Amino acid sequence: MRYRRDRSPGATWFFTLVTWRRRPLFADPANVARLRAAFAHTRTVAPYRIDALVLLPDHLHCIWTLPDGDADFSTRWNRIKGSFTRSLPPAAKSLRGSPSRRERCVWQRRFWEHRIRDDVDFARHCDYIHWNPVRHGLATRPDEWPYSSFARFVQAGIYPADWCMGEETDGLKAG
Repeated sequence: MRYRRDRSPGATWFFTLVTWRRRPLFADPANVARLRAAFAHTRTVAPYRIDALVLLPDHLHCIWTLPDGDADFSTRWNRIKGSFTRSLPPAAKSLRGSPSRRERCVWQRRFWEHRIRDDVDFARHCDYIHWNPVRHGLATRPDEWPYSSFARFVQAGIYPADWCMGEETDGLKAG
């Protein structure tokens, strides 16, 4: 059976990408800078808006909105992953354990996407993104994690500065 992707032009999407075998590549600030450069370069060639993002040591979650009439998020991710991989030092992209001779052991082959359906769905996924560092035990509060759009959401007045601090959140952000 062939996997079928939703191809709604101009839509907003939630994505999850994971490193190969959950290698903590983004624990290294130099790799965070490499990934930022890959995002920036891809946006100059194939524009999109990053609505929300969190980068954890071994994976990332983000929400993008594509331009009207454009549904090609796969090529954008291919560019980002390729650009990041090419920027790594040779030792970081060995072929050992690779599923094929063509691939480097940097990213899991596929990514997960979900088309955002409405404002409630958007808000739910933003909450998931911003709570993720706490969920994974990397921070005790969302504002402590440096690789997140949380501060931008607070600055824009979308979240209060004390969002989810001191609350019971087990069911709220686990989904």
